Amino acid sequence: QVQLVESGGGLVQPGGPLRLSCTASDFRLDLHAVGWFRQAPGKEREGVSCVSSSDHSDISPYYADSVKGRFTISRDYVKNTVYLQMNRLKPEDTAVYYCAFAWGCGYEMPLADFGSWGQGTQVTVSS
Repeated sequence: QVQLVESGGGLVQPGGPLRLSCTASDFRLDLHAVGWFRQAPGKEREGVSCVSSSDHSDISPYYADSVKGRFTISRDYVKNTVYLQMNRLKPEDTAVYYCAFAWGCGYEMPLADFGSWGQGTQVTVSS
């Protein structure tokens, strides 16, 4: 069974950057859309950003309104990794961040379309 692995979380001060990584063993991420989600305590899991498969590289990545202009999703095809570069972090970005894959990003990343969730990586934005 495929399972994605997230890494890169940690404690960062407000306004600082952090880069998350999503990898998979024996599974080509570039053949699928890959999404980043987050879940804060007491809140539902929400879609943050999604990149389409390499076959649909002409489709612009999706970003939730709350992260537009601050977060950037990208792929490294050689390393079979999807990154989420997070800049100008805010305390409200504090959450466990997950990655998962789907056949497409869909409309605003419906949770039901995504699978093979990783264990998540904690991001804490605090001074």
